[in-house]
Amino acid sequence: MGISISHGAKGPRSALTISNLGQQLAHVLTAAEWREIADLFDGSFADIASVPPREAGRIGDLLHKGARHRLMAADWGDLAAELGDAANRAARAGQNWEWT
Repeated sequence: MGISISHGAKGPRSALTISNLGQQLAHVLTAAEWREIADLFDGSFADIASVPPREAGRIGDLLHKGARHRLMAADWGDLAAELGDAANRAARAGQNWEWT
């Protein structure tokens, strides 16, 4: 069973894919930046993560920063950018960004 992410992320993603993306992000973001988003990628949320709009916007920015990093592999960068876009859409709409 996959993890569905609201606001335009393309289809559900496996928990393994999300975890692997997190490992990639951990290597290209600063430690402080990684701590801001780690709980979405390390499997620590149970069934539903509901991210408030302001926090979603910050996460979107961090995902885009990671996606653009010179050490980020293109396929992982594409996924990070896709999730960053979804986070930013939620933030602009003033809605919670949902992971179920």
